[in-house]
Amino acid sequence: MQHGKYRFIVGFLAAPLGLYAIFVVWPFIQSIYYSLTDWTGLSPDFQMVGFDNYTRMFHDDIFWKSLWHSLLFALLLPLVTISLALFFSFMINVGGRRRRGGPAISGVRGSSFYKIVYFFPQVLSIAIVALLFAFAYNPDSGAINSLLRGIGLDGVQPLWLGDPNLALWCVMAVLVWSTVGFFVVLFSAGMASIPADLYEAALLDGAGRAKTFFRITLPLLWDTVQSGWVYMGILALGAESFAVVQIMTTGPGGPDYSTTVMVLYVYQKAFRDGQAAYATTIGVALLIVTLLFAAVVMRLGRRERLEF
Repeated sequence: MQHGKYRFIVGFLAAPLGLYAIFVVWPFIQSIYYSLTDWTGLSPDFQMVGFDNYTRMFHDDIFWKSLWHSLLFALLLPLVTISLALFFSFMINVGGRRRRGGPAISGVRGSSFYKIVYFFPQVLSIAIVALLFAFAYNPDSGAINSLLRGIGLDGVQPLWLGDPNLALWCVMAVLVWSTVGFFVVLFSAGMASIPADLYEAALLDGAGRAKTFFRITLPLLWDTVQSGWVYMGILALGAESFAVVQIMTTGPGGPDYSTTVMVLYVYQKAFRDGQAAYATTIGVALLIVTLLFAAVVMRLGRRERLEF
């Protein structure tokens, strides 16, 4: 069985690792190289400028705004989204009342229907979701302000995406709404695999729902929660935040750069302003932020693996 084992392993890994190196690692290396040039992205001619782009970036107020907004996305979105998903999935799978003749542990009535409802936003493209909420946030004819007028709150008519103090939170709310259903289904699958005997034993010992969640459910789901936290943080730093901000906000990224995130700033510098070298410099900073975020989450979330 050991004869030719390593040749067999190398033979299977060579192709995928080669593709990963060509299409993932090599573009990152190229980005670092171009960040040291004055390349416009439109001309084949460019010169090396050393760390001038990095010096410019550190003195760029808009970059620091976009960095702060991206960090808010990376910190708050996973916290809110995963907390809501854990609550909903716990209620769906464990939070129901005991029914006569049924098991001691069960979900709420209609739990299968709720899973479909929560997962429905995942069926929609993020672009469609952003367009729908852009119409809903319209201060004159949007559904939200129309509802407020309908219940007699005519004096409460926020500008929503037009208010620099509200726009970023409005965008975050859309991202939470569009992603929480995926994690509800993910955590529900994990909870369904936890033996009901553990919950029944906890109930017999007098444990309530809250204690059952923190002492049984969360520890046994911790690996899934940690992976979901990293995944959600990467979404918040990357394509999801770019799509929503690009489509929903004025500018985009406004008003007054109040919703500009790093990935949007990279796009604007590269394709709007023709400053590809400076855009790759910001992209390198975004790569470092993403790697640091993943490393911190994995390090702080490290704990002894529990099995059942």
